[in-house]
Amino acid sequence: MKKSNKELGGTSFHGVTIRSTRRDLIDAIGEPDCLGDITDKTQYEWICETDAGDVFTIYDWKEYYSHDEDVEIEWHIGAHSYIVSSQARYELVYMLNNTLTLVNV
Repeated sequence: MKKSNKELGGTSFHGVTIRSTRRDLIDAIGEPDCLGDITDKTQYEWICETDAGDVFTIYDWKEYYSHDEDVEIEWHIGAHSYIVSSQARYELVYMLNNTLTLVNV
C-alpha cells in the first residue's frame, strides 16, 4: 500500500477498522492528507491505495477530543467495498508491523 492522489468518490465505511496510534500511522505512511479540528467528525485522514491500486482512506471518526499521538485509538477504513477495506487493513497491518520492527531494531 501507499499514499495516493486518486479521487475518493464513492468510498464509505464498511465496518473495517484498525487500532493504532497516530504516531505509528505517521511512521508507516507519512503525515495525514487532511487535518480537522476537535469539532470536526474527522481530525486526521490519509488517502491511500492498495497494492492493486484500489483507493481507500484511514480516518478517526468522531474522536471528539484531543488525543495524544501515542494513544491507541480505533481508525476507520473507508473504501468502495468491504473486500477493498479488508485488503487495505491487511496491507496496513503488514506495513505497521514492518515499520515497528525496523524502528525497534
